[in-house]
Amino acid sequence: MSPFTLLFLVVALGLIGWLFGRAKANRFVAQGKHSFNSLPNYHGWYMALWAVIPVAIFAFIWSSVSPAVITNTVLADPLAANLPDDSFERAAILAEARALGTGQQTQAFKAEAETLAPLYGAATQYYQWIGIAASLLLGFAGAAFAFTRIRPDFRARNKVERVVMMTLLIASLIAILATVGIFASLIFESIRFFNMVSPFEFLFGTQWNPSSEVNEAGTADGFGAIPLFWGTAFIGAIIAMLVAIPFGLMTAVYLTQYAAPAVRRWVKPILEILAGVPTVVYGYFAALTVAPALREFAVMIGITNASAESALAAGLVMGVMIIPFVSSMADDSIAAVPSAMSDGSLAMGATNSETIKKVLVPAALPGVVGGVLLAVSRAIGETMIVVMAAGYAANLTANPFDSITTVTVQIVQLLTGDSDFNSPMTLAAFALGLVLFFVTLFLNIVALQIVKRYRESYE
Repeated sequence: MSPFTLLFLVVALGLIGWLFGRAKANRFVAQGKHSFNSLPNYHGWYMALWAVIPVAIFAFIWSSVSPAVITNTVLADPLAANLPDDSFERAAILAEARALGTGQQTQAFKAEAETLAPLYGAATQYYQWIGIAASLLLGFAGAAFAFTRIRPDFRARNKVERVVMMTLLIASLIAILATVGIFASLIFESIRFFNMVSPFEFLFGTQWNPSSEVNEAGTADGFGAIPLFWGTAFIGAIIAMLVAIPFGLMTAVYLTQYAAPAVRRWVKPILEILAGVPTVVYGYFAALTVAPALREFAVMIGITNASAESALAAGLVMGVMIIPFVSSMADDSIAAVPSAMSDGSLAMGATNSETIKKVLVPAALPGVVGGVLLAVSRAIGETMIVVMAAGYAANLTANPFDSITTVTVQIVQLLTGDSDFNSPMTLAAFALGLVLFFVTLFLNIVALQIVKRYRESYE
């Protein structure tokens, strides 16, 4: 069953059910003999849901089952008796025959596939018609059942709202289930990695030189991740924050306390556009403009061994990128401070700048700190800027003009190209991802708790 056909059936059945259910409820209203529990629209939606939900469930199951049924039908034909015994070659021929039979491919590369293509086309069409007929039957059966239940005292609104609440609950659980799935995929592969590499060496070792080879004991060396952790913290939590925090906070203070309404109306959206610029654009800017300029500056001040790719270039551009995160949270936090606090300070003779420094900023500090932590979690997960401006070298150095790398860059490098998922070199990417997952999760939890406590203080 094609997606377009399925969508057309679902929409058509839902519309028909809604019209018939609403029409029947309206006839009861026109008679004027009964008091209604629910409006006619709710009766229409109730019937539409009974017409749509069974079809959607069946379509999901049928789309999962029908490919295997079609393949078994083709294999049962005598023309498929000459297929090779090798499972890989057999699957390749069947896949090409399926593509030819469904029109996804026009030219055959294997004679066996060209022979089986008509069988696939006929079987596909046959089971598509079965799916359409079954969908129509289920849709009309569900609609008929709902139609018989429509009465003046029927609580259609309660039924419809219950379905809506279940839908919202499922939607809210998707993020949780996705997080659990990500964590499970990371933890299982990380366990395999730590069977080859000591967790102590990985978390506290200072030599990062990953290799796919293991020794006779089944272990591997060169997986000390301290240089990666340091590079991530140095670029994302130190250099970038030295740019983002002061500029973001000063921007928020200006927009909330000094800027005219017309200026704020224009400057705030323009500033927040920075958050929507693709990171690869920032990477190009860092690699082509900022990094060469910093190298020339280093030569001018006597640093002759400055690298063309530096932590400073990546950190500066990353700081500019996350200024909107800091400024937006600080703006909202300062604006949420009760005006009675600033009015009282001004009434006591304090100047506007003194009120900002000693009243507004301290009162808004929890929200500002929450915004900073969220910005840090965003910065340490950045990849493209570091790849293009800081390089791949795992150096344990505090010199901002040296090349340095981060956890995310190494994850990309380890998983690029043909990867053997049984080697420690590939599995190291999952261990790095697990560490990054815990760090960002911890920062987000702390930031949300700080923001929550701040909001409760002034509600």
